Amino acid sequence: MSKRHLFSSLEGLVPKALRGIVASNPRLNLDETNRVVFDPESPKSIVSIISGGGSGHEPAWSGYVGTNMLAAAVGGDVFASPSTKQILAAVEAVPSDKGTLLVITNYTGDCLHFGLAAEKTKAKGNPCRMLICGDDVSIGKQGSLVGRRGLAAQIGVLKVLGAAAAEGLSLGELFDLGTAVNGQIVSIAATLDHCHVPGRTEHGALDPDVVEIGTGPHNEPGYKKLSPAPSAEGLVKEMLRYCLDETDPVRGYVKFNPGDETVLLVSNFGGMSNLEMGGLVDELLQQLLADWNIEPARVYAGSIETSLNAPAFSVSVINLSGVAATSPYSLDQIKGFFDLKTDTAWEAVAGSQRYRRPRADQLVQPPVEERKVIDEARDIKIDPVLLERMLRRACNDLIKSEPDLTRWDTIMGDGDCGLTLETGAKALLEAIDGPHKIAAKGSVIEVLTELEEILEGKMGGTLGGILGIFFVSMRTALQENLELAKTEGLVSLWSKALSHAIHHLEQYTPAKVGDRTVMDTLIPFVEAMAATKSLEEGVAAAVAGSENTKKLKARLGRATYVGTGTDGKELPPDPGAWGAMVVIQGLLAAISE
Repeated sequence: MSKRHLFSSLEGLVPKALRGIVASNPRLNLDETNRVVFDPESPKSIVSIISGGGSGHEPAWSGYVGTNMLAAAVGGDVFASPSTKQILAAVEAVPSDKGTLLVITNYTGDCLHFGLAAEKTKAKGNPCRMLICGDDVSIGKQGSLVGRRGLAAQIGVLKVLGAAAAEGLSLGELFDLGTAVNGQIVSIAATLDHCHVPGRTEHGALDPDVVEIGTGPHNEPGYKKLSPAPSAEGLVKEMLRYCLDETDPVRGYVKFNPGDETVLLVSNFGGMSNLEMGGLVDELLQQLLADWNIEPARVYAGSIETSLNAPAFSVSVINLSGVAATSPYSLDQIKGFFDLKTDTAWEAVAGSQRYRRPRADQLVQPPVEERKVIDEARDIKIDPVLLERMLRRACNDLIKSEPDLTRWDTIMGDGDCGLTLETGAKALLEAIDGPHKIAAKGSVIEVLTELEEILEGKMGGTLGGILGIFFVSMRTALQENLELAKTEGLVSLWSKALSHAIHHLEQYTPAKVGDRTVMDTLIPFVEAMAATKSLEEGVAAAVAGSENTKKLKARLGRATYVGTGTDGKELPPDPGAWGAMVVIQGLLAAISE
């Protein structure tokens, strides 16, 4: 975990963050002294819902202040409970004729300070109750005096209570509803590493091959360390087992009956990429359906309650049917509480779930395309053994070069070149070995047609587009000039087709020799082939062109943003140019074997 932060100290950071948060909702007010964000328009005619806790969990809790959710939120120092005085300031900022409900997660400091604030509020003659939420199953039933720890599913409780308060429920009714929802939640967290607090020089860290399961949102150690680290699939399987195995005498907190409607809530602790979060949600949904026969009625995923920059996440399952069975409210009413719109950070994960469709209806499969039939009269045939050897050599050489290509592209670009080329090479090898065995007939056109499919369907990025245009143009030129092979020979045909392909490609890219791109290999190769009708000379020109990119400053592509050459050191070669050279060189090497 990197120790680098934009702000080198916590000094003044919490109030500064609160000022930034309220800027996105001009209707909110900030009592900076007490670190209270509140809604000045919160109606006195409904119960005021107030929550809070230590800072560092944003958007919890200040991000959830607004219509149909919290009336106010109070923030302490990072990972530290707010004081009783701060909480009382929040209560006074949003007075209500129907009373105040303080809703917190189950941590000792929060329980003490919010509890004292509740007592002081009641002592003044104002109705007030405190609801403590705990949902973490890693804190087992046996041997724990403090009860379950609170994780991100508390935000789901807040969502329900805010909506129910807007509908006029009394303080007692809201307390009972919140208790019912909290009692139907199972959650667990896992972390790849601990978060780092700005300004602190010491922090916990996990070894690279360790995942910790059952962690808390304040760098607390987990229930269990898994080493070696399991796959994503394996980790999800274990987390769901802890949450859903009703036969577990220690962690079987909630019963799920067949057909029960549920909520899946997945919270990013702050350091997981959106890409991986999407993959995590998909894996959770797959395993919930396959292993537990659960298809959630609502799915909420994102940065719901964070832990600074921790590469970690929590998974919660809420049994909505269980809530309906233990409260006076119908299943539709409870889903309606979740669905009621707010003007808070909740909307970032809410979507339009009232109209949720079965997942199978969402995942559309495109129609299977019929395989293109090669016109024998417009084909070019060579020795099948030689063709397969050439293709295998070029593909295997390219796969071996992937680590270097990726490393060079990481330095000079976005790091995708090596994997893009490797993807194409592996796909072509699969086509050679697959049921169609594309090299078995010695058909050059069949191979080029397959390459086009691979480039268009599996290889994205700039390089995929360039090579796609190049190979389509080359195949077209080969088929249009077949007579040339009879009059001047196969090498002349290839030279003409390559020249046509380069000329056509130049209509789509301004790249020339000297711009530090794949064209630094392709153009010299094609020009040498046209001038000498010699594959050996063409390969030599390709090698020289790719080597020369070590001396060039990029003038096109993402590498143009990288400062280069100022220290006099030789640069790594352009990875696209080098990859193309590896392929061309591999083809010649196979012919010479």
